[in-house]
Amino acid sequence: MIDFAESSVESPADSLAELPPSAKLVYKVLEYDAPLTQSQLMERTRLGQRTTRHAVALLKEANVVSEEVYLPDARMRQYRPRVE
Repeated sequence: MIDFAESSVESPADSLAELPPSAKLVYKVLEYDAPLTQSQLMERTRLGQRTTRHAVALLKEANVVSEEVYLPDARMRQYRPRVE
């Protein structure tokens, strides 16, 4: 018998539920303006550098954002919400 109640596939909303408000804000900004770099996220969210970096790390760990190389400056990364 298959038990569907404990499915391992989570939606982004489920993944975001346990995250702090700063991570939710960063995700919401990315939904509207992706792709963005960390400095662009800092400007749009008005969060500090460390808070933004931590929020992005939590979002990557929750597998709800993807990271890619920022072509104008390969030392930087840009982020966008993951598409299911």
